[in-house]
Amino acid sequence: MKNNYLLFILFTILFMACESNEPNSVSSSTIDNQQMQTPDIRFGALFEAVQTQAIFPDSKTFVDCTPKFSTQQIMENYDQAKAGENFSLKTFVTDNFELPKQYASDFKADTSRSVKEHITALWPILLRKPDQQKNSGSLLPLPHPYIVPGGRFGEIYYWDSYFTILGLEQAGKIALIENMADNFAYLIDTVGYIPNGNRTYFLGRSQPPFFAAIVNVLARAKGDEMYGRYLPALEKEYNFWMSGVTDLSPGNITHRRVVRLPDGVILNRYYDDHIAPRPESYKEDIELAKESGRDPDDLYLNLRAACESGWDFSSRWLTDPQDLGTIHTTDIIPVDLNSLLFNLERTLAKANRLANNKELAEFYGQRASNRKRGIQNYCWDERREFFVDYDFKKGAPTPTLSLAGTYPLYFDLAIPEQAKAVAKNLRNDFLKPGGLLSTLNNNGQQWDAPNGWAPLQWMAYQGLKNYDETKLADEIKNNWLAVNQRVYKNTGKMVEKYNVVDMGLEGGGGEYPVQDGFGWSNGIYLKMLEEK
Repeated sequence: MKNNYLLFILFTILFMACESNEPNSVSSSTIDNQQMQTPDIRFGALFEAVQTQAIFPDSKTFVDCTPKFSTQQIMENYDQAKAGENFSLKTFVTDNFELPKQYASDFKADTSRSVKEHITALWPILLRKPDQQKNSGSLLPLPHPYIVPGGRFGEIYYWDSYFTILGLEQAGKIALIENMADNFAYLIDTVGYIPNGNRTYFLGRSQPPFFAAIVNVLARAKGDEMYGRYLPALEKEYNFWMSGVTDLSPGNITHRRVVRLPDGVILNRYYDDHIAPRPESYKEDIELAKESGRDPDDLYLNLRAACESGWDFSSRWLTDPQDLGTIHTTDIIPVDLNSLLFNLERTLAKANRLANNKELAEFYGQRASNRKRGIQNYCWDERREFFVDYDFKKGAPTPTLSLAGTYPLYFDLAIPEQAKAVAKNLRNDFLKPGGLLSTLNNNGQQWDAPNGWAPLQWMAYQGLKNYDETKLADEIKNNWLAVNQRVYKNTGKMVEKYNVVDMGLEGGGGEYPVQDGFGWSNGIYLKMLEEK
C-alpha cells in the first residue's frame, strides 16, 4: 500500500515540476520536491505519533501546520528530543511548526447589521492573496487571489468555489471570479486536474466538476470569448475524468472514474488515485478499518472516493445507512456527478463550436447525448419517481433518496413529467421549516438529515425554476433565507451547514464541529436574496 502511495506522490511531483504558460503564475519549478510530499510521507514517524496520539482535537490541524525549519532539521530535532526526559510531543510541534490560521473564526459580527452587510464585511476576511512562490507547508501555492470557505478550511475547495462565485457575481466582483477561474486553470495545467483543495494531501482526487459552470458564469459577465480562453483547461479536465475510457470492454467494465454499463453506455463514478488513510483523518481512518473488519485498502479507497464527491459522509454511499464501515462509493454511479459531466460535455461542444472546431463540437455533443441517455436509463427510478444513484455492482438503484436527484433539473436533463414528480417528492418528504433535507436518513453523518447545505438548496431551487415549479422554489428559498437569518441573529455567524428541522440549532454530525465563515453559505444567501 505504501509503495503504491509513494509512486503516486513521485508521479505528482514530476507533474508539478512543469511550469505554467501563464505569465503571472506561480512557477512550480521553484517548489522543492520534498515540499510537495504529503505530510505523512514527509514527516513519517513524527506524523504518525502526532495523529495517532491526537494531540490536537482536529486531525486536520497538524497537516496544515507550516514547518519553521527544513524537514531534515525537524526530524533530527525530533529524534533528539524524544530521547530526552519529560518530552512533550505537543510542545515539540508548537516549537517546530506554526499552527494554521482559522479564517473568520475570530471575526466580530455586529448583528445590528443585515446578513448582506455582514457578508460584505466578510469577503476581505476570507480573501487570500496570491501564495508565496516558495511554500514549506502542505499548501499548493496559487498565483491569483481567492476566497476560502472559512474556519478550519484555509485553502480553496473546488466545488465550494462555484457557489461562492455565485455570490461574488451578485456582488459584482467579476475580477475575483476571473482570478479564481485562472487558479483552477493553473491547477489543471500543472497537476492535470483540479484537486479537492490546494493541499498536497488532497492530491489523488478531485471534487464535483463545476469548472464548466464557473466558465459559464464568466461568459455571462464577459462574453463568449471566455469559452475560447478556458477551452484547453476544460478539455484537460474532461480527459482526467474520462481517463481509461478506451480500455473499457464487456470484460473490463471499470477503470479509475469510468464505468461501462451493460448497454455499452459510459458513465462515471467517484474515485481516488491512491490508497492509504487520509492524512487529514489518519487516526479516524485506521480506527474505522479495525472496527469494520474490512480490508483496509478497500475501505480507504471508498472513504477517499466519498471525499471526491464532496458528500463526506452520507448514507448515499453506505450499504447500512447507520454504519460508515459499510461505505462502497466506488460501486455507485452518482446522478450528480454524471449531470455535471453532461454539462462539461455540453460546454465543450459549445466552446468548440464557437472556435469553429466542428468535428470536436460534434464529438462532445454526441458524448453529451449518450450521457443523457445513460442518466435517464440508470438514474431515473420510475417506482419512486425520483432521480437516484445507481449501484452498478448490484445492477439496481441505491435505496437512498437525496438532493443529488435535483441535478438533472438544474442541467435540464429531465423531461417535464419527471420534474413534476421530483417536485412532489421534495414537497412531501424533503421540505422542512429551514429548507430541504440532504437525505431522509438521520444517522449522525453530516450529509444526511437533519442537515441542509447551501449548494443543494441552490441546485434544487434553480432546478425547479427551470421547470416552472416556481411556488415550491420560492418556498425553499424563503425557508432557507429564514434559517440563515435566524442563526446569524443568534450567533453572529454564517455557518457551513444548517439544521433545517429545528431552526434554533446549527447543523451537526460529521468529523468536525460546525464551521463558520462561510464561503458557499454567503454566496447562496446573496444569490437567493436577489432572486425574484
